[in-house]
Amino acid sequence: MPVDEGPTLRRRRLGAELRRCREAAGLTQEQVSRRFEWHAAKANRIETARVSVTPRDVRDLLDLYSVHDEAYREELLNLARASREKAWWSEYRDVVRPGSYIAMESEASEVLNWEPDVVPGLLQTEAYMRALFSVHPEASGERSVAIRRERQRRLTGDHPIELSALIDESVIHRQIGGPQVMCEQLGHLIELSELPSVTLRLLPYAAGEHPFLGASMAILGFRDAPGLDVVYAEDFGQQHYIKNPDEVRHWRAGFDRLSRSCLDEFATNALIKAQLSG
Repeated sequence: MPVDEGPTLRRRRLGAELRRCREAAGLTQEQVSRRFEWHAAKANRIETARVSVTPRDVRDLLDLYSVHDEAYREELLNLARASREKAWWSEYRDVVRPGSYIAMESEASEVLNWEPDVVPGLLQTEAYMRALFSVHPEASGERSVAIRRERQRRLTGDHPIELSALIDESVIHRQIGGPQVMCEQLGHLIELSELPSVTLRLLPYAAGEHPFLGASMAILGFRDAPGLDVVYAEDFGQQHYIKNPDEVRHWRAGFDRLSRSCLDEFATNALIKAQLSG
């Protein structure tokens, strides 16, 4: 089991395996739910990792699907046990839901992030965060700051997350929190861009139109489970999760095209430094 794999990814891997077994047995989710007198949607929720599943349920499902390979059965039972462990973000359940972006990001090996309006959360200073949260009364102020700072720990350490961040040029000019906050934030970007796990590039004004106008997005990649990569997109306050592998590949291709319109890392640093000194 990979070192950085947590309960969210384990639950998703287990759900994908159980779906494969069900389809091989020629059964529908509705038939499975009726067989065990479950709520009609329970089989679907197990396979999409929206609910946890007990080892007993996994054993019953594998029996129903006529899966007799003992080594494989034990692997799935171990996944079921491990998926019920608490993740580090469980103490923030008031602001983080199982299966949410933060829960998945905490176990991703890479993030491809596009931000048109603000500095990506993983690269924000605390003062910048506070300025952003101040205009959202529904945000849980201190709790939101605490969990964002906790997320940022993944940029360093033994198994750092690989972050490739594309940011619109307007972000470094937008005065979030005022000149002093922005000065600190721009210096922080330059500092973080020197980390081996961080690639930071700016999309210049001259780039013109592109497919992601008006929307922010992130692709969460899982090195040991590539079929479970996820796209998170947000536009006009609406959040979307895209998990179909073909669609994820389409979004990756779009991200790659956008990256080719961005400044390289050297030119990006030069532009941020020019803004900082100006």
